[in-house]
Amino acid sequence: MKNALSSKLFSLLGSFALLWWASADIQVQAQRTDWPHALTAEERNHVERQGFHPVASRGIETPPPFDNLRTAAEWEEIEALTIAWTSYPCIQKQIVAAAQSQCQVIIFAENPSQVTSYLSNSGCGGPVPLENVSVVEAEYNSVWIRDYGATTVYGNWNDDRVLVDWLYNRPRPLDDAIPDVLGDFMNIPVYSATAAPFDLMNTGGNWMSDGYGTAFASELIVEENSGGSTWWTDFPDHTEQGIDDLVADFHGVDQYIKMPVLPYDGIHHIDMHMKLLDEHRLLVAEYPTGTADGPQINANLEYVLSNFTTRWGTPFEVIRIPSPPEQGAGGGYPNQGGWYLTYTNSVFVNNTVLLPTYYTQYDTTAIRIYQEALPGYEIVGIDCDNNAEPIIAASGAIHCITHSVGVEDPLMISHLPLPDTEQTDGAYNVMAEVFHRSGIADVTLHWALDEGGVPGSWNATPLLPGFNPNGEYFGSIPAQPVGTRIHYYVSALSGDGKFGTRPMPAPAGFWSFDVLGPANGISEADIWAGPSVLGAVFPNPASAITCVPLDLPLRDEARVGLYDAQGRCVSLLHDGPLPAGPTKLFFRANELPGGMYVIRYRGARGGEQSTRVVVH
Repeated sequence: MKNALSSKLFSLLGSFALLWWASADIQVQAQRTDWPHALTAEERNHVERQGFHPVASRGIETPPPFDNLRTAAEWEEIEALTIAWTSYPCIQKQIVAAAQSQCQVIIFAENPSQVTSYLSNSGCGGPVPLENVSVVEAEYNSVWIRDYGATTVYGNWNDDRVLVDWLYNRPRPLDDAIPDVLGDFMNIPVYSATAAPFDLMNTGGNWMSDGYGTAFASELIVEENSGGSTWWTDFPDHTEQGIDDLVADFHGVDQYIKMPVLPYDGIHHIDMHMKLLDEHRLLVAEYPTGTADGPQINANLEYVLSNFTTRWGTPFEVIRIPSPPEQGAGGGYPNQGGWYLTYTNSVFVNNTVLLPTYYTQYDTTAIRIYQEALPGYEIVGIDCDNNAEPIIAASGAIHCITHSVGVEDPLMISHLPLPDTEQTDGAYNVMAEVFHRSGIADVTLHWALDEGGVPGSWNATPLLPGFNPNGEYFGSIPAQPVGTRIHYYVSALSGDGKFGTRPMPAPAGFWSFDVLGPANGISEADIWAGPSVLGAVFPNPASAITCVPLDLPLRDEARVGLYDAQGRCVSLLHDGPLPAGPTKLFFRANELPGGMYVIRYRGARGGEQSTRVVVH
């Protein structure tokens, strides 16, 4: 906890001081200039004085020549976690300590002997075992390896592992070449989207893959690939469709979801406010009503939920996690000048999740949310604020300074968890998709009944292949009476003997569902006695994608329009049938002149309702 004498300025000075001196007892290696996440006037001055000389040749500058490309998701099994050793040695030591038991840790360092000495000494948590740690001598410019590192991609769905690299959107040429150093060290081919016509400017913090052909980004990806120039480079010149085609060619992504940038996030990387927990769940930052980026995050989220589905064709499940304000004098939420504190900037390391933490009041809630969402995973908190090196002051945390390399031979198990049910007759059917490059020898469904909040004895039931060649396996859990909670997981054995489970930490981790009693009905007389059909528009004021929420008690024929101050309909948002229940409509405020507008709902049964929205 910061004391009353602490201030943001003091913390920043402390962190900058670490760039230039090292204490004898902890042997800090970071005696070098290290740049923050965002481009600053100081860095511009430095680049303009020193000149900018990008690397001329970058790996294989054509798309990977394999059929059925697939980009790995972050929760998949990884072989290595990479970091670039710079100005946050205590934070990085904690990352190494937590990750080295789960995978190989590769540390890029300018002085490897100083790094191994620091890891071995008693400071910052004590000595770290080095058996699974590789320190690779390399040159680089900054700590933000998530942004300039390479992404794991598989050819032929789950074989032919390669790394895919992009143009880094910073004038940091040594950073931009690190993927080639990694590829050489691990003997993995690097395919680089760095030369026309395949040039793509992108950053890892603005990229999330579901592992099955869907990826997420902010519209920064469009802005930095639409031609034109900035003070240090010319942007690649592609249409949005051209960007989508490049992402398909290098990553196998056929659904690329892009959301408007946020007003208070200066770097516009989605890992600062959202995270994919698996194929169907989004962890999304939440702010108090009307605060900071909260309204635009909510509008973006509703846009995603209304227009896109999971690989199963189902709506994404959303878990909200409160973002904390910065403590101390000059702090608060980002719209009040506070640092951009985030709990979504975490990283999966096989059965462990490394979570940025800040202070107890909010940390305990964040840890509980992660534990409930990811049972069986070890949640390791790493303080990114209350220490001599508050990395969050530089607009980044744990995800930003780590990057992973997927295993060479992934054993993939994908399953849409069963929802709670009222069914008490007939079995509960389970389907999982299972793949390995050597084929599948066995798939087993493990299930248990809840006993005092934990699973009882596990039962094993085989999952059998279906009649098509798509890797689908089927089985069932016997029907249970009302009031029963059922836990289950899936295990698989590949043709060459590799064993895996999903969830990955099973049996410590598992899925659960409840057998519920019949739902209570509601009389039709009360059905229209609820709140207004037309909900509050958000964000309001609006400047990008804007959400118009509706919630109809019964199906209706309706016309919903956006009207200007003169009463003219400037955009017809809907004209026709609307289902009972919630519906989200959208408009792009950035395409309208600034001013006051009215959203008007006219329904055959719901009457006429309206609400105001300000566009700026």
